[in-house]
Amino acid sequence: MAEIFESAGVALLYGLIGFIVMAVGFIALDLVTPGKLFHVVWTERNRGAAVLLGGQTIAIGLVIEQSIRASESEQGLGYGLFSTLLYGLAGVVVMTVISLIVGLLTPGRLGAAVLDDNGDRPHPAAWVQAAMYLGTAVMVGAAVS
Repeated sequence: MAEIFESAGVALLYGLIGFIVMAVGFIALDLVTPGKLFHVVWTERNRGAAVLLGGQTIAIGLVIEQSIRASESEQGLGYGLFSTLLYGLAGVVVMTVISLIVGLLTPGRLGAAVLDDNGDRPHPAAWVQAAMYLGTAVMVGAAVS
């Protein structure tokens, strides 16, 4: 029974690390997206911003999953949590930098295009950028595993 409680505690600690990385990812996305992301998604109900945030959230989850797998070692729980945090934050940095680079290479302002809902449909750029986050997560996840 003690093993079950210990495993549950470890899961909670890794969950906390994942939450921290997702919060940092949210802040990073907020910095590169026009307006306040929380307001744009929850108050304005912008579909493009929701697609982008959803893609980034799944992407960060994928990076965290691979980071946890890569952190399994005989060096202890503290090492595993720390390496998961660092790998996760590295993933957020890579996603943000790639997003900024893609934004420079596309016509107009990518952040504004992503938020340009057409009636009840998000702009196609929102789907492309969300897919870019997912592709980056697969790449970063492979690098850390």
